[in-house]
Amino acid sequence: MLDRKPVQSWLTDMDGVLVHEGQPVPGAPEFVNRLRSSGKPFLVLTNNSIYTPRDLQARLTRMGFEVPEEAIWTAALATAQFLADQRPGGTAYVIGEAGLTTALHAVGYVLTDFAPDYVVLGETRTYSFEAITKAVRLINDGARFICTNPDVTGPSVEGALPAAGSVAAMISKATGVEPYFVGKPNPMMMRSALNTINAHSESTAMIGDRMDTDILCGLEAGLETILVLTGISTRAETERYPYRPSRIVDSVLDLIDEI
Repeated sequence: MLDRKPVQSWLTDMDGVLVHEGQPVPGAPEFVNRLRSSGKPFLVLTNNSIYTPRDLQARLTRMGFEVPEEAIWTAALATAQFLADQRPGGTAYVIGEAGLTTALHAVGYVLTDFAPDYVVLGETRTYSFEAITKAVRLINDGARFICTNPDVTGPSVEGALPAAGSVAAMISKATGVEPYFVGKPNPMMMRSALNTINAHSESTAMIGDRMDTDILCGLEAGLETILVLTGISTRAETERYPYRPSRIVDSVLDLIDEI
């Protein structure tokens, strides 16, 4: 990685990098402020499809971040863009919340349970067995199966919650059909983010806290990858993987002087 071009654009995961357990990571608001003042293109990425960028902007603002709405890129937005490219003006049966339904409406999709082109599964706080049953039957009838992200669990104050990946596995078991996952670690998520800010992979860095999603996704998209130790993966765990990040730092605070 010694011959990489200087970093001109930044992609950063949100949970575990900028915020952790509902609190800002020390130095993260200052890091974002430096990004904004530098004028360099950047995006905050998340696999969570529950919230719209406006919702996430409000959440970050309450924690002391100044992040423009247009600088937030979610798996829901990436999924909507993917579907609009694949089948413009299509139809979908959606299991998810406002982040996903708003994104699909914005690209001209019609949401319906009558012979939809796609069944689109995203995150929701309350998965309905009735909705899952409907999804199974629609897929059996020929609908294509899309899932926003493969995460099998999500965090809560009480502990782990089943997430989209777990529900997708249940639907796949019932139908024999595997979904196409758009979110991390699919490099599609990174490429759509790069296109959004007109950035190039050879001069873009991806900051993440998970080896199996953020770092893998950035690596496969050709980005410089920076693992921070404020979230999921530890320095020792990196040795278990057949791939490595470009570098490991304690937190985004260590990157401020590079912007």
